[in-house]
Amino acid sequence: MAAAFIAGSSRAEAAADDEDRAGWAVLAAACLGALLCFLNLSALNVVLPAVGRSLQASPAQASWILLSYMLVSTVCILSFGRLADLWGRRHLFLAGLGLFVTACAACAVATSAETMLVFRICQAVGAAGVMANTSALVGDAFGRRRMGLALGVLAMVAALAQVAGPLAGGFIVSWWGWRVLFMLNVPVGLCVLAWSWRILPKTAAVRAERFDMAGAALSLAGIGCVTYALSLAGSHGWASMSVWGFLLAGGAGILSFARLQRRVTSPLVDPELFGDLRRRSAYICILLLSMTQAAPLLLIALYLQACTALSASDVGLRVAPVALGMLVAAPVAGGLLQRFRPESICMAAMLLAAGALALLAALLQPAIGAGQLAMCLLMLGCGIGSFVTPNNASILQSVRPQRRGIANGVRSTLQNAGIMVGTALTLGVAMAQLPEDSQRMILGHSGTGLSALDVALLTRGARYALLMLALCCVSGAVLIAKTCLRPAPPPPA
Repeated sequence: MAAAFIAGSSRAEAAADDEDRAGWAVLAAACLGALLCFLNLSALNVVLPAVGRSLQASPAQASWILLSYMLVSTVCILSFGRLADLWGRRHLFLAGLGLFVTACAACAVATSAETMLVFRICQAVGAAGVMANTSALVGDAFGRRRMGLALGVLAMVAALAQVAGPLAGGFIVSWWGWRVLFMLNVPVGLCVLAWSWRILPKTAAVRAERFDMAGAALSLAGIGCVTYALSLAGSHGWASMSVWGFLLAGGAGILSFARLQRRVTSPLVDPELFGDLRRRSAYICILLLSMTQAAPLLLIALYLQACTALSASDVGLRVAPVALGMLVAAPVAGGLLQRFRPESICMAAMLLAAGALALLAALLQPAIGAGQLAMCLLMLGCGIGSFVTPNNASILQSVRPQRRGIANGVRSTLQNAGIMVGTALTLGVAMAQLPEDSQRMILGHSGTGLSALDVALLTRGARYALLMLALCCVSGAVLIAKTCLRPAPPPPA
């Protein structure tokens, strides 16, 4: 009897070890795929002026080379998250990664702003296939006890990309040119693709439910119109009829999408995902905090290059503390989930980010010290990194495994939407009072430098934009505080 019990225990321990090894292998594949996608996005924040000059892009084209990636990936992630639940996460991850690598090679040989924009859109579709699956793959591979730690590692890798992206982008464009930045993704991406093909587990397709094509089309129209309106606001002004026309059209599309999801048998987004108050608050807060994730980075990079004549590599070093703070804070927040509620960690993180943005707004000027800037950006990175892991874990742990794909898709869509809206709003507010020629100069297309008046106007606009982002973080912290007063629901079976 004792021998049989010992043998059974040994087999159980061996099976647990095999599951752990398989889980960490899946985590490695997910981390590598996410690393490639986030590296490409963060590096372009710094090298955008060089790309615009090389391709002779207009200010609108340069903005869309950046914004199109976020717009298309935001729209596609929602649909891809649902497809991952229906058809299997492995297939979409591999297809998305293959398309992303192919589009990187095409971007490296682009000869005009128009072709570059097309290839960036292809990149965004591929990246959406990867990003819609990373957290869900990790959630499937780990149980509740280790999910927080695994998601913390995944968030740390995304933060590492935020650190390495501006640094790599700045140095590569200074020494070899921006085309090398895209070409380097090809051999690395092929290696990741081969590893993922071998490691990722196969999952059965769900035949009982259908894909909501009408919902996907309405989400595309609604989010696309709203984002396009925000991109127009900086150059046309908020009083423009075009801006308000696209805003109203986008709002109508989103409302129609919401009504449709309540009627169809197999909705793109299950309305039950928003039935739980805590999950609903987590979704709103990821939208608010994501507005501060990339917008300050891009704003400071453009500000330093326009007002201080720093090189791209120097700017990459100056903005790196944001991602360094995320790199340190993300795994720490994952470990704190063993002791504290996710809502408590998220609320403290949002308040820390708000304080960092407010301090940066107070100190911002062309002569700002490197130490002062690094302190503010490091605080901001710690706030963002401390929020992402517990927020993601609270969402994925509160849904059934069969809904993790779309639950993560909604979270990723809101995260990308926040990044996209925050970027558009921040640039619009910061440069609202500048003439078009000065805006072109800031984006790196023409001119020899800003006048003293333009520098003053840009500084004031940038301060207003940073304070706006700080207010978003404070609003999220207040929402979490109200939510915490309600009793916690039981975890799903």
